[in-house]
Amino acid sequence: MTHLTRREILFLTGMLVIMGAGWGMTLPLTKIAVSTGYKHFGLIFWQLAIGAALMAVIGLLRGTSLPRARPQIGICLMVLVVGTVVPNSTSFQAAVHLPAGVLSLLLSMVPMWAFPIALALGLDRFSGRRFLGLLCGLGGVLLIALPGAEALNLPVFWVIIALVSSLCYGLEGNLVARTGTAGMEPFQVLYGASLMGAVLMLPVAVLSGQWISPAAALTTEGQAHILASAIHVMVYVGYVWLVGRAGSVFAVQVSYLVTGFGVLWARLILGEAYAPGIWAAMALMFAGMYLVQPRPRQALAGT
Repeated sequence: MTHLTRREILFLTGMLVIMGAGWGMTLPLTKIAVSTGYKHFGLIFWQLAIGAALMAVIGLLRGTSLPRARPQIGICLMVLVVGTVVPNSTSFQAAVHLPAGVLSLLLSMVPMWAFPIALALGLDRFSGRRFLGLLCGLGGVLLIALPGAEALNLPVFWVIIALVSSLCYGLEGNLVARTGTAGMEPFQVLYGASLMGAVLMLPVAVLSGQWISPAAALTTEGQAHILASAIHVMVYVGYVWLVGRAGSVFAVQVSYLVTGFGVLWARLILGEAYAPGIWAAMALMFAGMYLVQPRPRQALAGT
């Protein structure tokens, strides 16, 4: 392991903040994108198409090849369904009914869902500290779904639907950990999944009546979705780079920043305001994220 200097740590911390700010901004941008009736299948197609186009350029510069072997295609399809189609379908629909800041909080449940799923799949051992983190996260959800939801007049049904996204992401990570990536690097997996997804989702968007015309790029909602899709790709590429440079435990700290910036951007861009129960939920979510992550011997170490 290569130890990082103080200057490198400061630089990487700055990159972490930039990524958290970027990912956090995608949530209020999504809220804008769905504000005039654009439906989830159409939005998913364009998200995948924009992502595939950007990654094609990045892949060309990096010399990254597309997945071709049958096991690789299977992994990409799994990531597409569990990591994009299902969670994005639920989050786009929930975004119509929930504030972007609340969506940010619910998304922070990813590491807390990942823990019990890992236990069920035999990928991890029980830990009292991490179980306490899971309880903190669930307590935060209850504050949103009960007193917080009542104060903000939030529909509890859509709070539950929004949780499907974080549950899917937690499942996706564990499935990849269990099956491996068939020799692919993370960028290659996302590249293949996005390209295949754009091809598969095109007829779904058209036949479901949810097709969004390219002319939508001239509207505020279309531009918000394009920007959110581009940010997602660029931040993901940066995240993969950061994992390789500083280690996964350092990089995963971006979860706190995504949640915090998501709430901040929602307040600045959309003017959202929250009841005290929401802030208490945010504190519980942060505590849950802190407790549920594993403690390595050397967090700031790259390989």
